[in-house]
Amino acid sequence: MDVAHTMKAFGISRYGGNDLVQAMELPRPQPGPEDVLIEVHAASVNPVDFKIRDGGARVLLPYAFPLVLGNDLSGVIVDVGSEVRAYRPGEEVYVRLDKRRIGAFAEFVLARQQDVALKPRNLSHQEAASIPLVGLTAWQALVDLGSVTRGHHVLIHAGSGGLGTFAIQLAKHLGATVSATCSTPNVEMVRRLGADVVVDYRHQRFEQELRDVDVALDSLGGETCRKTFQVMRRGGMLITVTNLPTAAYARETKMGMGWVALFGLLNLGTWRLSRAHDVDYRFLFMRPNGEQLARIAELIERGIIRPVVDKVFSFEETPKALAYVETGRARGKVVIRVR
Repeated sequence: MDVAHTMKAFGISRYGGNDLVQAMELPRPQPGPEDVLIEVHAASVNPVDFKIRDGGARVLLPYAFPLVLGNDLSGVIVDVGSEVRAYRPGEEVYVRLDKRRIGAFAEFVLARQQDVALKPRNLSHQEAASIPLVGLTAWQALVDLGSVTRGHHVLIHAGSGGLGTFAIQLAKHLGATVSATCSTPNVEMVRRLGADVVVDYRHQRFEQELRDVDVALDSLGGETCRKTFQVMRRGGMLITVTNLPTAAYARETKMGMGWVALFGLLNLGTWRLSRAHDVDYRFLFMRPNGEQLARIAELIERGIIRPVVDKVFSFEETPKALAYVETGRARGKVVIRVR
């Protein structure tokens, strides 16, 4: 391949563990009519990255190989498609890539113009890269689904994680009283982000400490999600981003009646809990949205929300960055410095 038309990337040739993540030399992508070509300056690491890597998300996200990993990034536009009017080369942008066209762990990447937004002016590329996926997830959970407003009681699980640190700040901006769970070393950080009540799960049981929650955001799943029904007020909403999709989600996304039936069966216990506690249980699979990213950028530029970055890894350390996030010990986001 002509070196001038190639790029370095990190990806996989088959599903499996972190040892399969490798550097690749691939053709530099060319923009379609509605695409922008972005020179990646930084990308962030999210739990969905290692779920994609090991094949755990293949039901929702079937990919072909070789597969470049990475879902969100910040960078500079270097080329645009023939039908792109909103952006031009030289502009600094950040984006959560379309789920069918991921590949942020690369020197260049294509993004649909409707998914892109101008990078917050007061952030570095590394800070901006930490925002798109968790920012959009929190927005779509708390604003779109939960309709959180002043007076609501919001519970954020894993308050010191990438999603939690953003969601706490957004919920406070919306006027909610915020409760959050985290481990002992992170209690003060979570409190500084705005949590009114912090439950240290190493020494407390949140189901004994909390009650009358209007909207809960669950990123842990399993037993934590099941126990959350106990602290919800009747008529509240419990949103999970990590449990199995629901039958309703399969129906809404037209996955087919076979998947609707299967997810209905696999979620039977959770459905019974939601009925018993009169709680609206939702599965959220965040969608890219450039307009929402632009609104988030406004909040960041006004100082209402600030990024929380734990560690920055070099591009060559991409496999180490994935391994670190997989330990579950990150405080805020982990970022890869590509350029």
